[in-house]
Amino acid sequence: MAPFSSLARFVRGRMGLGTGARPAGEGVSQTITLAEAMQRAFAAYQQGQWPETENLCRLVLAAQPAHFDALHLMGVVALNTGRGPEALGLLSRACELSPGSAEARNNLGAALAGLARREEALQSYDEALRLRPEYAEAHNNRGVVLHELNRHEESLTAYDKAIAASPGHVQALFHRGAALQALRRHAEAVEDYERAIASKPDYTEAMFNCGVALQSLGRHADAIVILGRALGTGQGCDFLYGTWLSAKMRICDWGGIPEALAQLADRVQRQERVLTPQVVALPVSAALQRKVLEEWTRAKHPSAAAPPSWPARAPGGRIHVGYFSADFHDHATCNLMAELFERHDRSRFEVSAFSFGPEKGDAMRARVSRAFERFLDVRDMQDAEVADLARRMGVDIAVDLKGHTEDARPGIFAQRAAPVQAAYLGYPGTMGAEYIDYIVADATVIPEAHKAHSTEKVAWLPDSYQANDSTRPISQRAYSREAEGLPEAGFVFCCFNASYKILPETFDAWMRILQRVGGSVLWLFEDNAEAAANLRKEAALRGVDAGRLVFAGRLPQAEHLARVRLADLFLDTLPCNAHTTTSDALWAGLPVLTCVGETFAGRVAASLVNAAGLPELVVETREGYESLAVALAADPVRLGSLRKRLAVGRLSTRLFDAARFTQSIEAA
Repeated sequence: MAPFSSLARFVRGRMGLGTGARPAGEGVSQTITLAEAMQRAFAAYQQGQWPETENLCRLVLAAQPAHFDALHLMGVVALNTGRGPEALGLLSRACELSPGSAEARNNLGAALAGLARREEALQSYDEALRLRPEYAEAHNNRGVVLHELNRHEESLTAYDKAIAASPGHVQALFHRGAALQALRRHAEAVEDYERAIASKPDYTEAMFNCGVALQSLGRHADAIVILGRALGTGQGCDFLYGTWLSAKMRICDWGGIPEALAQLADRVQRQERVLTPQVVALPVSAALQRKVLEEWTRAKHPSAAAPPSWPARAPGGRIHVGYFSADFHDHATCNLMAELFERHDRSRFEVSAFSFGPEKGDAMRARVSRAFERFLDVRDMQDAEVADLARRMGVDIAVDLKGHTEDARPGIFAQRAAPVQAAYLGYPGTMGAEYIDYIVADATVIPEAHKAHSTEKVAWLPDSYQANDSTRPISQRAYSREAEGLPEAGFVFCCFNASYKILPETFDAWMRILQRVGGSVLWLFEDNAEAAANLRKEAALRGVDAGRLVFAGRLPQAEHLARVRLADLFLDTLPCNAHTTTSDALWAGLPVLTCVGETFAGRVAASLVNAAGLPELVVETREGYESLAVALAADPVRLGSLRKRLAVGRLSTRLFDAARFTQSIEAA
């Protein structure tokens, strides 16, 4: 099997086999001919009896060393058992003996592809198709290699030819869906997966990919159903369990969640590949998170060949920093980091951007493009090509701003883009990758006692690790509580986190707070309609009028910052805090109450609130969190003092001092 993207997988086509046999020769028992030995070898192969297959082939080759079928079959067995170099030698020899065998050429292509010699593999598949133009397996396998090369439009053509040659070709349908997913044509991908599943009802991998595509379409409930079906097949599929769990969290469907969480640690300790990088949102230990992420990286983004040797760096020159991201546009990352890019000391630092995300043409894209000395669009380049480009440009420090988030490309760093590689901001936790040398943090998100939970060395910043832009605009529009469905007089608690961060234990605390504060409401971000409906249902189950939950839709950032000022107090989540959302609230002048968690993701808000000068809003226990929320709601003078401190001292706090932050990160 070969990996496809951060969450999906795809399967190679089956190998074609010749059926010819050679006449008997000397050295073979009088009771078994070469033809009979090969017939038995083929039968053993079809039953998955690899040792028996090879023994019989060796018997034939002892009598006739240039026996095509024996070499061919042994090559296929070597390929199926992960012995790539051996398979390549055997299949190359078979092709020399029978240059007109399309099957041998197809299988040689598979051996070359398995060794990442993809251009040679394409040549072998092309030769197979020259010999047999309607060879569905060769078209399918050729599409797989094109997919691996990110030539997705070409791979679609190859799969179309496979399906034309063999209507209903299940694997070609599956692979076509994977290519459509890579092209973000998720609705079409779902159609192909559904056709594949209709032909093969227990096709676990197709159900898995279909679930991922459905989530991309926002059809989370449908994703849960198909992923549940995949789990029900009982067939192994890496990371299926975690993907199903994440889909349920996305819509706050908590049925079965307590039992699922209870067995997670045990499954991870058994080294099952069950969890995705979404693990940072789950109530698991930092040590367990590291274990999960190391396994994810080994499976999806392993280290490439030995790192290159680096030439000695000339003393006194500028340090060349390369920032790598898919988010150089109106996105949380740039909303935080734009001013840092602009403030870098160009007498000491050379700064380049490597963009592998979309060109959205928005104002933020234009702003950050101007902030860099070089802004390189590398979205159409292979990981190895991007890494090679960075090396040729002399990048000293490569900074990965994506980590394990959507559209990330850890493969660039697996290829060693720079002598020093660091993870920063995008992903709140360790990468679990030996090729990432540093993680940028502060003493709150990674205390000294927690550094063993990161595979990287820790580069500690003196204040908060999070960059902030002190020029972020706040709309002058006057929002009203009435227009937003909020009570004029009642206390407004809010949380604008994504729905997957809301877990039952946090929600229980919120409902107890509402019960203790009469006339109060909880104002939430409507991530999706299904989550809103489920949260209303959960409120009613806890004895709280569902009407006390008010939901807000998405707005442009400047508008959101103006609107959020209508709230009285932001209530943070555990085990995964509000991150950029905390900075947004504080920048708008809204106090944030947070409880310190065990993991990086659960300590970010504490870092931000402390740096904003409000340490009294950081508590250590859930009981303290609930008590302080209730106390602040009952003490408008105290709460008003906190808001005034934020409003008056906003630009002077460490959190929003962009010049100080730039100096800190440059020192690091």
